[in-house]
Amino acid sequence: MLTLFFVPLIILGTGAVSHPLLLFALYITSGFGMAGVGMGVMHDAIHGSYSKKPLVNKYLGYTMNLIGANSSVWRIQHNVLHHTYTNIDQGDDDINAPFFLRFSPNAKRYWIHRFQHLYIWLFYGLSTVSWITAKDFIRANRYRKLGFFNKKGEFRKAIWKIGGWKLFYYSYALVLPLIMVPLPMWMIVLAFLSMHFVTGISISMVFQTAHVVSNTTFPKPDDKGVIAHDWTLHQLASTSNYAPNNRFFSWLIGGLNFQVEHHLFPNICHVHYRKLSKIVSKTAMEYNVPYLVKRTFLMALFDHVKMLRQLGRG
Repeated sequence: MLTLFFVPLIILGTGAVSHPLLLFALYITSGFGMAGVGMGVMHDAIHGSYSKKPLVNKYLGYTMNLIGANSSVWRIQHNVLHHTYTNIDQGDDDINAPFFLRFSPNAKRYWIHRFQHLYIWLFYGLSTVSWITAKDFIRANRYRKLGFFNKKGEFRKAIWKIGGWKLFYYSYALVLPLIMVPLPMWMIVLAFLSMHFVTGISISMVFQTAHVVSNTTFPKPDDKGVIAHDWTLHQLASTSNYAPNNRFFSWLIGGLNFQVEHHLFPNICHVHYRKLSKIVSKTAMEYNVPYLVKRTFLMALFDHVKMLRQLGRG
């Protein structure tokens, strides 16, 4: 995945590309590699499950920074908020969306949500563009207010690091091709955006089809902020697997089709999820607790669209 991401950008950086079709082909190929790095390398590394050696996880976690995002912010958003408060409105940052999107029945509904199942794909595609520009800064500031980055000088240092990594990313992914590739600037920028559109669509579909589907639950805290079920039952009820028998697809997306196992055991590397799923499903059946799974990814995707439509209407 790292090769798939970096090699096309290296070719673009040499200035050897002069045809528009090759320009777009290389950027789009890099986009698939970027998605693969995010799902199959960075994700495990930041969870501390890629390797038994913390130093390996630390440095492979920086691949998040190399694709334009930030590992420190992601660790809070994903490891802490998403995995602790899965599908809880205002708690899980994966479903905390701008006003024109509604991912939870507990979120406020506006008239525009009636059409979100149609226009959602544009915003999924643009999601990583937002990520590499403003979202990390906005979230870092919000997380500081939640009690993170609270040591003296820690927030300022984090902002400088976020900005520095992003400048480095833009320098080799966009600025160098702008200098070296003998094609119009607008065309190179458009090809760069197409790379991110591919990445955004890929990552969004993989993650959202595991939680925002019709048979998952969206628990609402009581007046004291307490959720009725314990954490394990909460994860089982708010998370769904898909395509458990598709080995190639599972490899392609870093085992994230086994989201149930990932949420129960985030410190275990994804290469073990397939075997682990047999134990988890059997245990869930034994204790008569939910174990949600869709037979194929397309079934999960269609159900996600159905859920978006439902959320837009009531």
